[in-house]
Order: sequence, then C-alpha cells, then structure tokens
Amino acid sequence: MFSLIATSLIDGASLLPFVFSFLKTLFLFTKSDFKTILIPVTVFAATTAPHVDSASGVQVLCWTWLHCLHCALANQSLDPDEDALNKPDRPIPSGRVTVAQTRVMRWACIIPCLALSAMYSTRVVQASAALAFFLYIYNELKFNAHWLSRNFLNGAGLACFEVGATLIAGRDRSTLDTTSKLAIAISTSIFMTTIHTQDFKDLLGDEKIGRKTLPMVFPWASRISVIIELTAWSFALRYIWNTNTATSVVMVTLSSIVGARFLFMDSIDSDQKSFYLYNVWLTFANSLPALTIRAL
Repeated sequence: MFSLIATSLIDGASLLPFVFSFLKTLFLFTKSDFKTILIPVTVFAATTAPHVDSASGVQVLCWTWLHCLHCALANQSLDPDEDALNKPDRPIPSGRVTVAQTRVMRWACIIPCLALSAMYSTRVVQASAALAFFLYIYNELKFNAHWLSRNFLNGAGLACFEVGATLIAGRDRSTLDTTSKLAIAISTSIFMTTIHTQDFKDLLGDEKIGRKTLPMVFPWASRISVIIELTAWSFALRYIWNTNTATSVVMVTLSSIVGARFLFMDSIDSDQKSFYLYNVWLTFANSLPALTIRAL
C-alpha cells in the first residue's frame, strides 16, 4: 500500500483512484462500528450534552469516527485469524492491506486523534489519551482474552467515547453537568453488562484464537442473561430518567424481543440480526436523557 502512495504521487493520473481506494479501506475498517459506536455515541452526545451546540453534529461524527478507526486498526491487526472466519470482507482478510501496514497505521493514528482533540479542550484530549491507554491494555497486553476484563475495558472505552463526544457537542467543551455525568455512568454500566451480545455471532473466530468470551464460557446462561438484563435496565431507566408510560412500553417491548431472539434463535445469522436489534435498543436507551429535566 505504501509503495502505491509513492507511485500515485509520481503518476498524477492514478492518484484519484488510489484516494478512493484508500478511503474505502478506511471505511471497511470501521464499517461494523457504525451500529455499535458511531451512531449510538452520536445520539448520546446530542441528547446528553448541556446546552447543545447545533453546529457541532458533524464535528462529533468526525471525532467519534476517527477514534473508531484507531480502535479498529488496533483490534483487527492483532487478530486477523478471527476476522478471516467471522468478517472476511474486512481489509486484512480480503487482502486490501497487510497486518504490518495496519500496525503502522494503528500507532500513527494516535497523532491525529490527539491533535483533533486538542482543538476542543484539555478534557477532550484526556478522553482521547485514556482511550488509547485502554486500547493498549485491551489488545497488546491481551486483556481481551477473558470475558470479565474484556467487558470492563469495553465499558471503559465507551466512557471515553461518550465523554469526548459529549464535550464536543456542548457549547462549553471543558465541562459536563450532573445529568451528563450520570448518563455516562449509566450508559457505561449498561454496556459492561450487556456487550456480550456482540460475542454470540463471533463464536467460531473466538474459539479459534482461544478467546474466552462469556457466550463461550457460559453458553446457556449468557443467553438467558440477555433478556433479564435488558428488561431490568428498561425498568430501571424509567425511574432514573422519569420517562412516560409509552416510552417505557417501547423499551420493555424491544428488550423482550431482543432477549427472546438471543434465547430461542441461536444461529450465526440470527445472532447477527439480534445484535442489530440490540443496538436499536441501546441507541434508544442512550437517548432517554433528553426526556429528563437537566440538573442545575
């Protein structure tokens, strides 16, 4: 890939196709993060930030996507065998880039992440740096191999995304109010306790690389836990955010549908579709702070 860059710079006629190809590669790295991180975090920031700046939407998207790319480069360059089974269309298993090239981009990506964050505030830089730290522990130190540390670090990483995005969405990019802090704490807790929903569809790849996810260690109990946890959170969120009956009915209905699917439909294709529905429930849950009166 890097030799193509030099060739393209010399041959101007081939530069445009290369740029489109490179952008497509970056998109493919982050494609699966649109439903799990980019959309939920953007909705969360827009509904949670104090005194939302209406012009900040694109900035939130750009900041969140760039940090999604950083995470994707780190994750996908360390476990290419898993992707070869679970997600063969990703850039490494499909042959668009090599592992070595991805590792270079993984470490280089820290620079634009911190530089973009510095345009907003020190607090946003801290969120970006914390995400890089958790990402190093998760991948290079292999804390992703056990379900307990894996779930905890996934939640910690999400908190970094939400802090940074929420700060950027607000007019004061150096501070969060009480409602925002509570929303981030709740969202992180939901993610930590339910994110194993993403692991059902990846059992084959996880088994091949020896990763001990919750669905692998406790196959039946982990499926039962989904409907229990989502329903419990749906009821809890009604009282935390004081939502109306109609909103609560939608939340409980969604949680029941998602939980029942994971419990009774256990094919890889079904688990993939159930995970999409889980992200609909999660995005809806993340939007609930907009329905409450902000703390002074």
